[in-house]
Amino acid sequence: MSEPLRLQGISASAGYAEGPLFDLDRIAIAYACKENTADEKAALETAIDIATGRLAALIKIADGDAADILEFQIAMLGDDALSGPAFAAIASGHPADAAWRQALDVEIAGYETSDQDYFRARAADIRDIRDQVLRALTEDGGVQAPAGAILYGEDIAPTRFLETDWSGGGGIALKAGSTASHVAMLARSRGVPMVVGLGVVGLGNLPANLAGIALLDAEHGGIVLSPSKAEIDAFRQSSSSFAARRDRAGIFLARPAVTKTGTAVRVQVNIADPSDVDGIDIATCDGVGLMRTEFLFGKTLPDEETQYRAYRKVLEWAGDKPVTIRTVDAGGDKPVPGFTVAEGNPFLGLRGIRLSLARPEVFRVQIRALLRAAVHGSLKVMFPMIAVVEEYRQAAAMFAEEQAVLAARGIPQKMPPLGIMVEVPSVAIVPEAFAEAAFFSIGSNDLTQYVMAAARDNAAVAHLNSVRHPAVLRLVAAVTAFGLRAEIPVSLCGDAGGDPASIPSLLEAGLRDLSVAPAQLAMAKAAIADVSIQARPA
Repeated sequence: MSEPLRLQGISASAGYAEGPLFDLDRIAIAYACKENTADEKAALETAIDIATGRLAALIKIADGDAADILEFQIAMLGDDALSGPAFAAIASGHPADAAWRQALDVEIAGYETSDQDYFRARAADIRDIRDQVLRALTEDGGVQAPAGAILYGEDIAPTRFLETDWSGGGGIALKAGSTASHVAMLARSRGVPMVVGLGVVGLGNLPANLAGIALLDAEHGGIVLSPSKAEIDAFRQSSSSFAARRDRAGIFLARPAVTKTGTAVRVQVNIADPSDVDGIDIATCDGVGLMRTEFLFGKTLPDEETQYRAYRKVLEWAGDKPVTIRTVDAGGDKPVPGFTVAEGNPFLGLRGIRLSLARPEVFRVQIRALLRAAVHGSLKVMFPMIAVVEEYRQAAAMFAEEQAVLAARGIPQKMPPLGIMVEVPSVAIVPEAFAEAAFFSIGSNDLTQYVMAAARDNAAVAHLNSVRHPAVLRLVAAVTAFGLRAEIPVSLCGDAGGDPASIPSLLEAGLRDLSVAPAQLAMAKAAIADVSIQARPA
């Protein structure tokens, strides 16, 4: 290809990568059919065992989110509901590879045709399971990408990511993919540049059979194929600038966050699992602005003791600094077996506090665990997806009821401040209606999505999904200004808080409390220090 080809997608993990392209969609080695049905069945059983063993080996060197992904895949491989159709096809005379591929493709299609990006993102996990077994059936060890390569294709499997040595650089460029995928989550945690949606919002579908050097700009979401010398020089300059900013950010990590004009800003961290705090020095942050609890509601509904121990661990780690725990935000893009319900439009359905109030027998278990854990630190509790004040009142009343029950039983407990997420426009438009809440936490992800009617993980409309749009910022400023007048603390815990490009606008809107992913802590503090305008309340 003589002329450079530039494609635009969506940044899933910021960074820069320059290297040779590696085709993720190469054709696998052909399967050798067996002599009879019994042998085909045995071949598939053996392949599933091999794939399970490989995943188990990866778990030994994985942690956190990576281990959770692998455990999910092992559980799926052991599920008869997944493999049953394949064995039935073998019994009907189909070879093992075709039977397995057909059965898994049906599952994948079901996820891919969902109108929710979360479920489309999960298709990559099922595709990974499919390919792991096919790899075992064909004894295809897989060609390894060269060091520093940019892996490109339709999508990438989590195991492919985990098996790749990223120490020599490299990146990921996908025609499809999702910023909500497991791989995107892993890429962000490990600093691997990644761009998705190139086949949707680019100048055309990413061509097949590409080769040569490519330039991946995952800060702005673009890739250049067959670049000119001038483009390479400009790219390297941008890459060096990004690296310098990242390195410079490190010196701010241990410092309090302050703008150039001397305005102090609290910077807390978002965590999804108690183990997340193991790698964080509490001295580098102002507490936990968001602790998600969905991790507890995975394979089974958690009991009170399991939840209590998880909350207590984080509170004891934080010491006297605040820990804001969000009650389970299931539904929408976070389905929970045995708890959530299937809906045509789950983002506008029974999710968040609505679901908790509809399932009080589940919610009260979490409430008791939170009340008991509160004695071990500075706990704050917030309710997600609040739309009307009656929801807050019902939830607060349940806390009071359960506190009385624990007190009557002589069990140590403490009532924490109860606040709300500001993520539904009805709250942001009339925050004064929710003045009885102890605090507000702006969920910029959902608030932006609802205001702009554009999912952030849908590549076709991602350009509309920006917290910096005047309509979104006006609501943020209004909530912050009301909080200042009513002496109600206001923070922001969405992705925008860790986005250096958005931080100046958020400070201009009056925010003085941001909560970010741990990996974004240093960059967020550095961005705050670069704000030269006089940060002012709205």
